[in-house]
Amino acid sequence: MENACAWCLSHELLRRYHDTEWGVPVHDDQQLFEHLMLEVMQCGLNWLLMLKKRDSFRLALADFQVRDLAAFTERDIESALLVPGMIRSRRKVESVVADARAYLAMQKEFGSFHQWLWNFTDGHMLVYAGHDRIIPPKNALSDRISAELKARGFRHLGSITVYSMLQACGIINDHERSCPRFHAVMQGVKVAYVSD
Repeated sequence: MENACAWCLSHELLRRYHDTEWGVPVHDDQQLFEHLMLEVMQCGLNWLLMLKKRDSFRLALADFQVRDLAAFTERDIESALLVPGMIRSRRKVESVVADARAYLAMQKEFGSFHQWLWNFTDGHMLVYAGHDRIIPPKNALSDRISAELKARGFRHLGSITVYSMLQACGIINDHERSCPRFHAVMQGVKVAYVSD
């Protein structure tokens, strides 16, 4: 793809993720949970490593099935840490388990996580003025969502992590304006052009 976003050009896995997933609006709770948990696992590491380890994460973390993860015991956490290729961070695995429990509680309260999340933008994909020049690591929207998630028991979900998830799941379209995916991900969705 000519003129693709610069960040995806250094590796085929990044390019494939960019071309097929990044920025595509997600309204499926299972997919949103995986996006969110990949961001939790990524904290302090690079995204290419997350893509390389994605299959190991799925194997170690019950294929990101929320109910299964929420039921993890201490023994399950120990087993997850022994999966080949898994990041050996007990804190991150414990966070994923705690986040699964908080996620289930939100699904019960709101009917679905995606309804709660997309309600922040009234169901619109946001295109921020100025992001064609500089993309911030976080913004007021990610600050609000992060604060609410933390108040509901989520861990490892600061504003920067949440901002990355909002980009990944298509709530914020931060594809470069010259990238063909910038327009492609907006097909058939409500879009709001906003200032940050």
